[in-house]
This record gives sequence, structure tokens and C-alpha cells, in this order.
Amino acid sequence: MPIDVGAVRASYPALSDGYAYLDGAAGTQVPEPVIQAISDAYRAGLGNSGGAFPASRRSDAIVDEFRAAVADLVGGDAAGVIAGPNMTTLTYRLAGALSATWGPGDEVVVSRLDHDANVRPWVQAAARAGATVRWAEVDTATGELPVEQYDGLLSERTRLVAVTAASNVLGTRPDVAAIAAKAHDAGALTYVDGVHATAHGPVDMRALGADFYATSAYKWSGPHVGVVVADPALLETLRPDKLAPAPDEVPARFETGTPAFADLAGVVAAVEHLAGLDRTATGTRRQRLLTSMAAAEAHESQLFEVMLGGLESMPHVTTYGKPTRRTATAYFTVAGHTPRQVAEHLAGRGVNVWNGHNYAWEVTGALGIRDRGSAVRAGLVHYNDRSDVDRLLAGVAELEGR
Repeated sequence: MPIDVGAVRASYPALSDGYAYLDGAAGTQVPEPVIQAISDAYRAGLGNSGGAFPASRRSDAIVDEFRAAVADLVGGDAAGVIAGPNMTTLTYRLAGALSATWGPGDEVVVSRLDHDANVRPWVQAAARAGATVRWAEVDTATGELPVEQYDGLLSERTRLVAVTAASNVLGTRPDVAAIAAKAHDAGALTYVDGVHATAHGPVDMRALGADFYATSAYKWSGPHVGVVVADPALLETLRPDKLAPAPDEVPARFETGTPAFADLAGVVAAVEHLAGLDRTATGTRRQRLLTSMAAAEAHESQLFEVMLGGLESMPHVTTYGKPTRRTATAYFTVAGHTPRQVAEHLAGRGVNVWNGHNYAWEVTGALGIRDRGSAVRAGLVHYNDRSDVDRLLAGVAELEGR
């Protein structure tokens, strides 16, 4: 059933300011239930983990609920859900643990399609270990990440393949399952960046073949919390650096310091919010998430057809990437104007978009646009409506001939 976008929008206080929030790829707004959950956690009283008193037990319960909620969202195991301040920090942490066994002659494969948070930690870890980095290239005409090239990139010395589930600028959704199958045939692990993908449709990390699946709650209506999900048995084989008295069990051994307990309560509320986007969804929370996120994806796709079609119809606009499967994310330039000038013009019309490389460092370099400001990014999420799209198109149209 289509989502009731009016009802969804009403639950987001920030949307009442009159702006068209097309900046969701950099971080979404937060619905009232998430705000309330965080507030309620603080009001109830929280303590550090493992204490003998009620406030501590409340914190412990929140952590358990957080792990279960994220596992439902991505199709993982709650016992393998690692929390952190953001995906980048967690990826550096996992890179340190995984690369501890790498050495000269070992290889890692990264892609130029990825956000740099799924590139640089692996490149730097490989350099420290003396391992070799191999690059999967983007087809710059289409924005696709061809699967066939991995046949020539993988070998019996490949230790890890890092790949995105969706490009945060081009929206490209590579065939991760096919890439992961090739990686596993070569005996390698896969680290999948799901930060951009998770907000835009149902996720099944097992079907993707992800040994590690990374995501960030603030990209799907939650607070600023990063997550990596893996098989607990795999995590048991890794020994990250940690403080001597810190927990040694999985997944807590990967979580440095005290977590933001109230924010974790907000993540639980965000998952519940996503599960309820389709009011007719029934069954377990996992089942409701699959139904609701499919409805959100259909809603975004319908709007994106209008948005992309409108942009591509304008002679002064150049769009980048024509992938077969993509999220509702447009990346474009406007003749005679820098990306920043376009963003400033649109901000003056009450439309929020991003300009620049958006940390898609390698792909903007491959496209030849990074050194001139890259491009403008406009992205849709489940709370956007037709009026947001119309305002963007009207604002871009005004720039023709100026």
C-alpha cells in the first residue's frame, strides 16, 4: 500500500519550517517518536552499564533493544550489532582489527564508486601491512560498477572486498550479491557500506553476501549513531585494541568507551518508525520493515522519475550517472554556475541541497569534476513530496541563461 506521505511528514517537526529538505543523503530529519524516545530515556534516568541499580539496568535494556532493532532492519544477528559514533569511526576500527593478520602479498579490493569511508581505511590499513590495493573502476558514462571486472581483481591472496550497496552521489546500486559471491569463492571477506542504501528500501545483508554491513542511523531518521553488523562467530575471530578492563565479549569488545544510551533508544524508535510507514504492514517487526521500506522505495521512485525527468529536460543541466538500479538521488551541474552558486540559489528559494564531492572522492575524480566543485546533489527520502520536487525544478529552471 502507498505510504501516507502527509501523515509521515506531520510526524517530522523540522519540516514545518517551510523548506524542501532534499538533503537527506547527508542526513535526514528526525520524527517526533525519536525525539520523544531520547527525551524519555534521559527523563527516566540512565546509568553506566553493569550496575546493580535501576538506572543502569535501564541502560543495559536499551542496548539490548538497540541491537535487536538494528538486526531487524538489516536482516542480521543482534549478537553481531556493533555501535559507534559513526560509520567512519567503526570502519577504521574494523580495518585495524582485520588487517592485523595481513602482510606483504595479501590483497584488498576497493571501488572508486564508494564513499571514502569505505576506501581510505582499507587503503591505509593495507599500506601499514604491506598489502596490495586493487581498484574496481566505475563506468563513468553509466555510473555502473561492472561485476565482470572482479574476475581479474580477485585472487587466492585477496583478504577483503569493500563495496557500497549504493553510491551516495550517483545513487548506483551495484550487484553486491554477485560481487560478494566472487569474493567468497576467492576466500575473501566482504565489507558492505550500506549507509546510503539502508534509507531507500528493504535490506537483507545475508542475501547481499555481506560479512560486514555498515550503516548510520542519522541517514534513516535516527540520531547520530553508526553501526556495523556481522556474524558473531566472525567477530569472535577478531581482537581489536581495547582497554584492559573493558568488556571482552562480542560485540562489546569493538565498542570503545561508554555508548550514548539515550541515542540508542532513539535508534530503536527510528526503526519502529520505519516499520510503520505502511500502516497496513503486519507481522513481526522484521516483516513490517520489509513491507514498509518497499512502500517507501516505491514512493521515492515515483517522485524521482519526475525529478530526474525534469532535470534532464533542461538544456542547461547535466546529470551524472545512468545506472540501471539506483536510489532516488540526482547529481547534476548547471551551465554557467558553480555547484555552490546553484545550492545558494536554491537555498534562497527554500530548497536544501548539497554541493561538492560529498566524500565520494574517487568517483568525482573519475568523472573529472572534483577539481571544479563537483556537482549538486538532490536526494529524496520517504518524507519528501511532489511539492519538494516542483520547487527544486522551478529553482533550477530559473538559472537558465543567467
